Amino acid sequence: MTSVLDLAPVVPVVVLDDAADAVPLARALVAGGLPAIEVTLRTPAALDAIRAIADEVPDAVVGAGTVISPRSVADATAAGAGFLVSPGWTDALLDAMAMSGVPFLPGVSTASEVVALLERGVTEMKFFPAEASGGTPYLTSLAGPLPQARFCPTGGISLASAPSYLALRNVGCVGGTWMLPPDALAARDWDRVESLAREASGLRA
Repeated sequence: MTSVLDLAPVVPVVVLDDAADAVPLARALVAGGLPAIEVTLRTPAALDAIRAIADEVPDAVVGAGTVISPRSVADATAAGAGFLVSPGWTDALLDAMAMSGVPFLPGVSTASEVVALLERGVTEMKFFPAEASGGTPYLTSLAGPLPQARFCPTGGISLASAPSYLALRNVGCVGGTWMLPPDALAARDWDRVESLAREASGLRA
């Protein structure tokens, strides 16, 4: 499969309380040009949402976010997750993700964590929390000594700040929630979500 970092400039980070919203939301995001969708394992509906998107939205590449244990790796892949994203990593979690058979982005926020992953043969990572951890200046600094590492920065990124991240040579995509405003989700305004997704998908111009 194509690297998660190369599927689209932006990966929507989705928190769903109702699995019934998963399919129409995913269809709106895909129609707007954002096929890679990270459904976070933060709610009881998450696994059912991943399963529904995997079964009913063939053009979507649905992944699981907030993967923090080997058990969540197993649950997410069983539900049909096509990639895994964690906010951080341990040896046990990394081993489970590596054995899952799907691409994964372990989370890092320090140079030492990046070096440790490179030592394990992992070159694609999530940079989290991006803004709080130094943002674009920090990633620019990492590119010199660690050019083989590529990142999906997530955490505090907006439509306004995303282009500065995407301009960096070591950034493949960014994760964000701005195309999923709470009022649009509450109103099930999928047309608005599609429009915001289309705007986000055009950031890599």
